[in-house]
Amino acid sequence: MTATRRLPIGIQDFEKLRREGHVYVDKTAYIYELSQGGNPYFLGRPRRFGKSLLLSTMHAYFEGKRELFDGLAIAGLETEWTSYPVFHLDMNTYKYTSMEAFMLAIDKNLTPLEEKWGREADDKQQTSGRLLGLIERAYQQTQKPVVVLIDEYDKPLLDTLHDRKLHEAIRNELQGFYGVLKSADKYLRFLFLTGITKFSQVSIFSTLNQLGDISLDDAFSAICGITETELLQNFEPELQALALAQGTTFEKTLAELKKHYDGYHFSRRSEDIYNPFSVLNTLYKKEYADYWFATGTPSFLIRLIDTTHFRVPQLDNDVFATASEMFDYRIGSRNILPLLYQSGYLTVKEYIDPIRTFRLGFPNEEVKVGFLQHLLPEYIPAINDESDLSITLFVRDLYLGNVERFMQRLRVLFAKIPYKRGVPKRGEDFYQSILYTLFNAMGLRVQMEMETSQGRADIVAETQDAVYVFEFKMIDRGTAEEALAQIDDKGYLIPYTIDSRRLVKIGVEFDAKDRTIGRWLEKQCMR
Repeated sequence: MTATRRLPIGIQDFEKLRREGHVYVDKTAYIYELSQGGNPYFLGRPRRFGKSLLLSTMHAYFEGKRELFDGLAIAGLETEWTSYPVFHLDMNTYKYTSMEAFMLAIDKNLTPLEEKWGREADDKQQTSGRLLGLIERAYQQTQKPVVVLIDEYDKPLLDTLHDRKLHEAIRNELQGFYGVLKSADKYLRFLFLTGITKFSQVSIFSTLNQLGDISLDDAFSAICGITETELLQNFEPELQALALAQGTTFEKTLAELKKHYDGYHFSRRSEDIYNPFSVLNTLYKKEYADYWFATGTPSFLIRLIDTTHFRVPQLDNDVFATASEMFDYRIGSRNILPLLYQSGYLTVKEYIDPIRTFRLGFPNEEVKVGFLQHLLPEYIPAINDESDLSITLFVRDLYLGNVERFMQRLRVLFAKIPYKRGVPKRGEDFYQSILYTLFNAMGLRVQMEMETSQGRADIVAETQDAVYVFEFKMIDRGTAEEALAQIDDKGYLIPYTIDSRRLVKIGVEFDAKDRTIGRWLEKQCMR
């Protein structure tokens, strides 16, 4: 078989996918298992992870479209194929810039259903009343319970995190809109919601006290995304074609895919999950790139990182969140780790059972580098506008071994940070965050405050042919010469003495008053 099959890139319509013969990673056994339970369900997953396709598949299943499932796991499990009324509400395709935009989105979701099931004479009734009336009429007309599927229920809330007044107005409206589903329980066959986070203030999570949150369940950890087994079973022709196009082996191709797009874990004992959007694009275009990030980074996260003064370098160390924090976000909370996890920028690295706590970290290279590249302009707006401060030029300087030019460019970069964002307001941690973000955005292997037997090196940055050790001294606490001496005295380079790469130490003075780099000294280590 040649690698010319149709890949479902961006296709979220299950019926379209099946009728047009696109490759489908079979998740229908999960759907059948969920359909047998009596609880309403919530699933939290990052964007572009297949939530919309999952709901579209549920839609076709509950409408009894048996012919679409030939050859899939559910065909051997389901025997009745009953057709139910299905209410599929999509909150994801709208931008919630005002209360009017929000109400229009609700109207566009409900109007097609009212054209089918009818509407009350009073067309000014509340949105919750419209939804409840629809469910009752569909039940009465068919004598069958209703299936309600809500895609990205939290999109209106995430879009308005920066606007407290609008956010609260929309939240209040959603409390009634979603909360009515509790009153409609006797008319419902199945209720399933997806989103990124579980807002604790939205009434659906308090009124629907039987809501089954499967976001961290081992049994459903692979309900979205692609496992390694699924990758090999479903995409071997495309993997072979990618290896051929890249001029490498099948095994090295798998290793590259794993490095770039694998590493997600959505439960305590989850398999490794690949980002499906990035994998499919890579197999189609036969090139590795940051496809997930090309679709946009949530601006609310970047704003929260800035306003909460989050210390970004800690993401390379052990960061922790309890199970209750992972999917229970309260507006105004300064703890942004749960949102970073829920949005896909962090993932579960380990579950520590005795303290019921998750250790979190970046899942893969695409996420780490892409996230930090998007974050850097928030610290230094000029990095987007000034050609002499492009990340590409920083990378070129270090790869060519031109430390002098690199440091000059770094001095200019710090000088362009607005005064209100500098040391007097944010402290030294702010500049550490900038350096960490810059080095990682350059795609280097970076360690901040790397521990040795004698102390901690400020920054160790590695390229293919060099290891750079940076030691910074505030100008009133030490000199560039003393920084170089500390690198030697503390043995920061000892772990690399048998490394074949060049070893370069750089002592830097930082002027807190002028908020930029002062003197620096560079010395290449002789072996």
